[in-house]
Amino acid sequence: MDEPVEPRRARGDALNEALREDLDLQGVAELQDRIATLETEIARTRLHLEKKQAGRAAADALFGFRDN
Repeated sequence: MDEPVEPRRARGDALNEALREDLDLQGVAELQDRIATLETEIARTRLHLEKKQAGRAAADALFGFRDN
């Protein structure tokens, strides 16, 4: 039998949910884990940003676009 397919979440939903979490309910260890997870996500996001910027710079160089 086929499993039900969950609807796709809108872009940014997980981040918005994380921003609304009540941090008062979390203990010290949970907050430390949260910070470590967020720092890992920041690093992942920065890596993707750098890749996109490099791709954009390569395309601009190829097609002759320049910042004014």
